[in-house]
Amino acid sequence: MMRSSPMFLRRRLRAGSGSEGEEENGTVLTSADPAACTAWCLARTRELGFAAAGVCDASPSKRSGELRAWLDGGRHGPMDWMQAHIDVRVDPARIVPGTQSVLIAAARYHDGRPDARSASADVGSAAALGRVARYARGADYHRVMKRRLRTLQRELEAALPGTRGKVCCDIEPVPERELAERAGIGRIGKNTLLITDGLGSWTVLASYFTTARLQPTVREDATDPCGTCTRCIDACPTAAISPWSVDASRCITTVTIEQRSLPESEVASKVGDWLFGCDICQEVCPHNQPTRRSRRMGVDQAWDGRSAAFSLRNVLQWDQGSRRAAMGASALTRVHAPQARRNAVWCALDVLRQNPQHPLRRDLESIAADEGDDPQVRHAAKTVLEMTR
Repeated sequence: MMRSSPMFLRRRLRAGSGSEGEEENGTVLTSADPAACTAWCLARTRELGFAAAGVCDASPSKRSGELRAWLDGGRHGPMDWMQAHIDVRVDPARIVPGTQSVLIAAARYHDGRPDARSASADVGSAAALGRVARYARGADYHRVMKRRLRTLQRELEAALPGTRGKVCCDIEPVPERELAERAGIGRIGKNTLLITDGLGSWTVLASYFTTARLQPTVREDATDPCGTCTRCIDACPTAAISPWSVDASRCITTVTIEQRSLPESEVASKVGDWLFGCDICQEVCPHNQPTRRSRRMGVDQAWDGRSAAFSLRNVLQWDQGSRRAAMGASALTRVHAPQARRNAVWCALDVLRQNPQHPLRRDLESIAADEGDDPQVRHAAKTVLEMTR
């Protein structure tokens, strides 16, 4: 039997603490040794493919005031769902009644190597590509992360009968970056992303809320990871970042993925070649630069580089069926065909600024003249054509 098996864990916990009594059905109850249980959980996360993990308690958020001020100021942009379940966001123990501990796990999706310039504006060339943020270049991280942590959940709950929990990943109202910081995995930077030593911010997070008692893995060094550096703030094309806060209404990731309605032209005109998402603030971060160590650490195999970029001319022709076929089971399935086409129009602006006679101009002219086309896509096409006249 492997030492990481639930049977081994259960034997170890019984040996360390003895039984505390029996239920009416005769099931033996055992008390969990938090240190032993935590050690097993952390070892198991590594076996399941996570790059880092930690444990914290489920006490209320210490940043609830900041969150409420951010929401009250409308800095959540089009993400109205952020205002829902605010009581859970500031008190994560509400996710599962009786929660005592939260295990946070991180997967690494990139090693910091720069992309080659993806958009070609050579005369007569149709090769113009729109880039995809690196977290979405592979399998849907929601599914990957939850599947792995649910394996751990089943094994832990089999070893500790009577415990229960819930696995969350991004969709649920959980302050995962704050919890990860409390668990000692990393520190939150000025661009609001979690920065982990050796991994940078190229990670996605998932959490497991459990009624089992685990030992927190608190980090002693909780210093500011940024110091006087402002590279992310200076590099953001839309001025969306201020120290430890992001105005989502101006963030390229939000505009290209979450924005269902017409974005402001002043912001949309600065997306460059980012078709879905944006990595600029991460690309310039000193913690994210490729090193020998970072390359040796590798990248999670779930992020295999698929869908790194798409032909803008192809995207302009997408319907829902072709969008699904092109994107597959990625983290971007929430982006519908009209949004994708609108984004491609704005990416075309970057190309037409360099070469006004690029073939994309004819594509936009066709869209602008088609009264039966999606109003949002037509409006974007007309605006871009006017801006590049």
